[in-house]
Amino acid sequence: MGRLEAAKGRAGEAIDELSAELREISLSIHGKPELSFEEHHAHGLLTDYLEAKGFELTRGAYDLATAFRAEAGSGPVTAAVFCEYDALPGIGHACGHNLIAISGLATGIALKAALAAGEGRVVVFGSPAEEGGGGKVLMIERGALSGIDVAMMLHPAPGDGAWANLIAREELAVDYYGRNAHAGATPWEGVNALDALVTAYSAISAMRQQMRPTDRVHGIITRGGAKPNIIPDHTSAEFYVRAKNSRDLEELRAKVRGCFEGAATATGCRLEMRVPTPTYAEVVSNDVMAEAYCENMAAFEVMLPTKEEQAGGIAGASTDMGNVSYEVPSIHPAFAIPTEAANR
Repeated sequence: MGRLEAAKGRAGEAIDELSAELREISLSIHGKPELSFEEHHAHGLLTDYLEAKGFELTRGAYDLATAFRAEAGSGPVTAAVFCEYDALPGIGHACGHNLIAISGLATGIALKAALAAGEGRVVVFGSPAEEGGGGKVLMIERGALSGIDVAMMLHPAPGDGAWANLIAREELAVDYYGRNAHAGATPWEGVNALDALVTAYSAISAMRQQMRPTDRVHGIITRGGAKPNIIPDHTSAEFYVRAKNSRDLEELRAKVRGCFEGAATATGCRLEMRVPTPTYAEVVSNDVMAEAYCENMAAFEVMLPTKEEQAGGIAGASTDMGNVSYEVPSIHPAFAIPTEAANR
């Protein structure tokens, strides 16, 4: 048996040995869903486990209370593995971040077992707030990827794939300010902030005809007014603007902002618009890493689509792992969670 095969054997044995423990961790995180930057239970669970497995821990890393960095090994190459563990409001771990967390644990522990002394170093990152907060972007800005050579993470999905079809995204928070008036008695004295927001929403809907098939714009009204007989003087909305890549996002962003600005002009309202969370880049998958992933999955009789077969699809989702992929060679494969719909 060659060195590579022996290393793979040690990695597989390490994961098999810990399989039951990893499942318990997954169920514990799933059973106590925590929102972005509030993942204290998951943070404690994951860091305690990695420390017990011989990793050197930095808790609350990069001035983020629920981030961590776990390191093991030494050598000329450093591979990073990302764990995510935040949940969604109202629906908990519907996006499977509990599984991403244990996939990161398993990969980190397997690499630690596979690498002989001096062959390489593994860093397991705990990245909070992927669901909108941009934890990885903040970590990058604070030096997390300094000295990292490659990065990876896994995500559950309806199907398997090594090349991630995950697109760029920007969040916009919009506020319109008008003037109150009695809607029945003296409506002409008011400046209707709800009219501004509805006008902008309608303008964006009309613009969809000229948008690329790969573009996405979607939003919600978070504040629409107090009472029907009071002309609203303040309304708010949250929108996501998505595009296939960062270049297309820049173009689409300008059009969407134009809709909001035009609605302010049309209604006489004052507009405030801001980007409350970091902008996500699209995921750029490293071909060498992705092909190696396919080759190793084939050894387990999991045959993944080729890059060409995946090229026609677009998930429409976004992740801050895209920002990581702009900095270091990265992959973000998906592993299938079988569903009844998928099997029909």
